[in-house]
Amino acid sequence: MDAISKHRSHPEIVKRLRRAEGHLRAVIAMIEAERPCLEIAQQMHAVGMAIGQAKKALIEDHLDHCLDAVVGPLGSDQRQEIAEFKAIAKYL
Repeated sequence: MDAISKHRSHPEIVKRLRRAEGHLRAVIAMIEAERPCLEIAQQMHAVGMAIGQAKKALIEDHLDHCLDAVVGPLGSDQRQEIAEFKAIAKYL
């Protein structure tokens, strides 16, 4: 399995991170312009959330594709354990 088919979410993750990068630059400009701290904090929170969502998408993609490739064929009981692991990891 090649990297492109294995990680189809990566281009979308890069887009998210680039948007967050642009947003972060705007926050820096807000600080330099001495905008109110509440506005700056709100925008910093949005940047943090955007990065967090990109991280979550990366981890979920890795679990969905790479873990399955590593463990290979499993019985239904073991498959259920993998499914539960993936489900609980979404709460990270």
